[in-house]
Amino acid sequence: MDPLPSKPGLLTFGIFKVDLKAGELRKAGIKQKLAPQPFQVLQALLERPGEVVTREQLRDLLWPDNTFVDYDLALKKAINRLREVLGDSADTPRYIETVPRQGYRFLVEVRAVDSSVPSPAANARVYWKLAVGLFCAIAAALFFAFNVGKLRNRIFAYSRPAEIRSIAVLPLENLSNDPTQDYFSEGITDALTTELAQIGALRVISRTSAEHFKGTRETLPEIGRKLNVDAIVEGSVTRSENRVRITAQLIDAPSDRHLWAKSYERELKDVLALQDEVARDIAGEIRSNVAPKQGAGLQVSAQANPQAHEAYLRGRYWWHRRGRENELKGLQYFEQAVQLEPSYALAWTGIADSYLVMAHHGVLPPKEAMPKAKAAALKASQLDNSLAEAHTSLATIKLSYDWDYAGAENEFIRAIELNPNYSTAHHWYAHYLAVKLRFPEALSEIQKAHDLDPYSLVVNDFWGLTLYYSKDYERALAQFRARLDLDPSQKLTTYGQIARVYEQQGDYARAVENEGNALALSGTAQDAESLANAYAQGGAPAYWRKRIELAQRPPATSALELAILYSYEGDRDAALRSLERAYQEHSPWLNFMSCEPAFDSLRADPRFQRLSHQIGL
Repeated sequence: MDPLPSKPGLLTFGIFKVDLKAGELRKAGIKQKLAPQPFQVLQALLERPGEVVTREQLRDLLWPDNTFVDYDLALKKAINRLREVLGDSADTPRYIETVPRQGYRFLVEVRAVDSSVPSPAANARVYWKLAVGLFCAIAAALFFAFNVGKLRNRIFAYSRPAEIRSIAVLPLENLSNDPTQDYFSEGITDALTTELAQIGALRVISRTSAEHFKGTRETLPEIGRKLNVDAIVEGSVTRSENRVRITAQLIDAPSDRHLWAKSYERELKDVLALQDEVARDIAGEIRSNVAPKQGAGLQVSAQANPQAHEAYLRGRYWWHRRGRENELKGLQYFEQAVQLEPSYALAWTGIADSYLVMAHHGVLPPKEAMPKAKAAALKASQLDNSLAEAHTSLATIKLSYDWDYAGAENEFIRAIELNPNYSTAHHWYAHYLAVKLRFPEALSEIQKAHDLDPYSLVVNDFWGLTLYYSKDYERALAQFRARLDLDPSQKLTTYGQIARVYEQQGDYARAVENEGNALALSGTAQDAESLANAYAQGGAPAYWRKRIELAQRPPATSALELAILYSYEGDRDAALRSLERAYQEHSPWLNFMSCEPAFDSLRADPRFQRLSHQIGL
């Protein structure tokens, strides 16, 4: 390759042109959006084509003043952004090659462009820039001279870093070059989120919503706007044999300005203390902006056997993914954790939560799962009564299995007092309030859960259901449609919920359409067609008969859902028999009979009232 002249102004390679003075990259004449750091990396590579530019050289170029940043993560993001703009690939590189354990090499020929003779268009741009510059200078002088309405002061005040009242911990990147270690970096992310959530004056976004932005191309200011937070924590985790390295940085979300960064390295057995240290350091950076008594409330995690903690991290990794196989796998890891460390309270809450969701999702019979969930939650609470998770699990068991409503509310209130940032406590408390027909409070609690976990599918789903139970059908439809936009992969469930609203409104044409969409997505397109034909030939009565016929095929629909269908069809006796069967099965959803609109036609029946009395409603 021909050597480049010293400090050329314009460089070209392929269809790309780089203006080093203007800091611009153009592809076939079209300007590409590129932040300063990726551009500096590109310039360094272009100035030495065919040669290896080491990570250390790039670090010294980008951060000559030893600014506290996570160098590895920031450099990796810059390279990924360059590859995205260039249409390049790390696996089959055309422009930028990764040289393992060294750095990067630019692969194609780079040529300098003679820019000494400006074109007429370039001259016109120069004159235009001079005119604009002169206008801006005059405007600035007038602005500072008159300071009309003290606008200048307000703008300067806005440019200063705002108080940090809300924060999100983005998924820490796994730099171990081993995808099987993803559970470990996710577990550290979860732990940091939980630690920071102890600062009651700080709103901390739940991990499930932060995880929505894992591997995203969006900028930190864009993520900050979508999560409605003042600051963001990002970083990386590297695990090598018995050592772990965590790098973390605190960033002002609106300005993308680094506020603090630090690297930590410990033996694996000290990972719990390491998590606490990182959380305390971050809390220290924001403590001046939160109530002192809240900042001081950050507690050191109880130390656990390192193998037990690792099993717990694996358990949460699978539990969060839901579904029969994942929930069973998560339970196995939680049980392994308590076998290794019987006094590990968090692992006992994992066991309780596993049995809870399996009972609610039909993976295990409630009479088998719920007593085990209760025993595990009580064990966790006895070991550490300050765990909001344990009190939330106990509250949900009291609500959906013991039918002890006063006890459930006491546990929910205690959980929220211990950790106002635990979105699950607000979410499940909204379940209790809906059952008790306290809809304004239920909507308030589900809104709080949404503020903490805006991308949670279950939170968004129950928000729509709360509106449905309160008979605010238009808002319920809007919420379910918003859920469709949030995650189109969950269309099957959401189409069913939308159909449920239209059924209650008597709009059967749209109910048929949405229920048919749900059936088609479940792989039974012929059932969707037969449902449409039934309604076309026999109206609403035929629609409900067909719905009941389809519900009785394997896999069997729950007794409670069958009761709803029979109630709509008008078969009161069959509906009440199904409700009685749900009672005998101890269905964790049975007490929602208090607010389900489909049962309005049954409420005056003595059999319905007797059943309501039996479950404490």
